[in-house]
Amino acid sequence: MTDAERAVVREAMPVPAWLEGRGGQPEGYCHRQLVDAVRYLVAGGITWRAMPADFPA
Repeated sequence: MTDAERAVVREAMPVPAWLEGRGGQPEGYCHRQLVDAVRYLVAGGITWRAMPADFPA
């Protein structure tokens, strides 16, 4: 994902509660990794089981 694409997607993603002082804890994966994993899945037309082990699931 390019920085320009990320800027567009970032606006649609919610701000984590822990960053706004509303409790919770940091996520296990950054938003960029999650979006990259979904894009990989959609582009390849594969199942979650076929995702590479290093992609967040």
